[in-house]
Amino acid sequence: MLVRSGSVDVVVVDSVAALTPKAEIEGEMGDSHMGLQARLMSQALRKLTGNIKRTNTLVIFINQIRMKIGVMFGNPETTTGGNALKFYASVRLDIRRTGAIKKGDEVVGSETRVKVVKNKVAPPFKQAEFDILYGEGISREGEIIEMGTNMKLVEKSGSWYSYKGDKIGQGKDNAREYLKEHPEVAQEIEARIRANVVPTSVKQAEVDEESDA
Repeated sequence: MLVRSGSVDVVVVDSVAALTPKAEIEGEMGDSHMGLQARLMSQALRKLTGNIKRTNTLVIFINQIRMKIGVMFGNPETTTGGNALKFYASVRLDIRRTGAIKKGDEVVGSETRVKVVKNKVAPPFKQAEFDILYGEGISREGEIIEMGTNMKLVEKSGSWYSYKGDKIGQGKDNAREYLKEHPEVAQEIEARIRANVVPTSVKQAEVDEESDA
């Protein structure tokens, strides 16, 4: 109904595993409801697809991982709600926590890896790694340090990070704090990263557009 109304641009379903068929709600504990959730998702997605296209709404389904029983070979992991969502989705992202970010003994965030396992609108199987800090979200400064180091714009010697010969911090946490306290340095490194990442043809097209304007 929300999608059909066209009054919202984004709908988030959190999560598919928590969607409960009516028969399960009205039934008794311990009753078997084989395939009910899969049928629910299949019917819902058939109805949703046309409305999503007509109203141009972004619908995000968050799902959970389960383990298949008795799988000896191959990946035992699967997602809840059957296969319909996998087929209907335009983009599927596999998001995993790869480690903890600590400040002393306190855990302040998560190291996260996102892999594009399906993409109908761009090349799939790309991968991104970044830090998520609790109460803040994705760490922009952490991204700048990581990409700057990969592009040799930020030097790393042991645990020390340096930029243009000046030490900016011992360890990634201290380097991140330095960039927060010195936003002009962060902006300079980010500008150099963008200059390296953006293809020359794109930059030339932007210059041409500006000159036409």
